[in-house]
Amino acid sequence: MSVAIITGASKGLGRALAEALAARGWDLVLDARTEGVLAEAAAAVAAYGTRVEAVPGDVTDAAHRTDLVAAATKLGGLDLLVSNASALGAEPLVRLEELALDGLRRALEVNVVAALGLVQETLPLLRASGAGAVIAVSSDAAAEAYETWGGYGASKAALDQLAAVLAAEEPGLRVWAVDPGDMGTDLYAAAVPDDGEPRPEPSAVVPGFLRLLDERPASGRYGAPALLEER
Repeated sequence: MSVAIITGASKGLGRALAEALAARGWDLVLDARTEGVLAEAAAAVAAYGTRVEAVPGDVTDAAHRTDLVAAATKLGGLDLLVSNASALGAEPLVRLEELALDGLRRALEVNVVAALGLVQETLPLLRASGAGAVIAVSSDAAAEAYETWGGYGASKAALDQLAAVLAAEEPGLRVWAVDPGDMGTDLYAAAVPDDGEPRPEPSAVVPGFLRLLDERPASGRYGAPALLEER
């Protein structure tokens, strides 16, 4: 049975992807900072009949990352690592001239440094899988210049490059940086609270992620909306 670690899995895209994988029979290790919300999400995911380990904590904490890997080992190994946990750097987003440097540091620590730390911890398990894969959840802000999205976009651009280099260094794995496109999430609401335009639910883009797992295309950067359109 396949095993995945999903960070930022208590709500939004992380939870939607967890439910989709559980419906396919995957065992899961789920991470989030808020214990109560994570426990509720884990209970919902476990209702699909698979094993679910909920490990609350902050991905920037090295000891917490070790706990995530230990939980995966307990389930039998690791086939997929999804780095979905993200920090904006400022809530709501602000122009670069106003961006607190501590906020930028937090975005880089969560979105890049912690993601690499978890990759380093999980590589032995992913290599042993025979079909190991890493999904780094990116953003269009990593490739396009949007006012106020500079700090967050810079961190996601760094994550994209990290994923690209990892793919070159680990040809036996699949490493996909995935831009999920517009979604109605708490993260987006915190980023731009005055934007009341309707956006797709995270569950609507999950089939794009599942296509990657089904077809296992070459490592690289993909857009979930495009993956959906090509089906």
